[in-house]
Amino acid sequence: MTQSTTRTRSLQHQYEYRVLTIDRSTSVPDARKMLTDEAEYGRWELARTRLYQGGQRKVWLRRKIIRVVSTL
Repeated sequence: MTQSTTRTRSLQHQYEYRVLTIDRSTSVPDARKMLTDEAEYGRWELARTRLYQGGQRKVWLRRKIIRVVSTL
């Protein structure tokens, strides 16, 4: 499994994206558990999935960027 994280900004929403590449040797229950853990503990949500020829999967996860405004 490989991963990369990028940040993109638009006028309305600001999201941080993480792209995961899952090998074809990874079983479906293992991939599901990995994505569930990312969603539960890292606050990521599923944005897109893609299944490539040969069985490799690419998964895009996203989460909102929370800006903290100083009150001091």
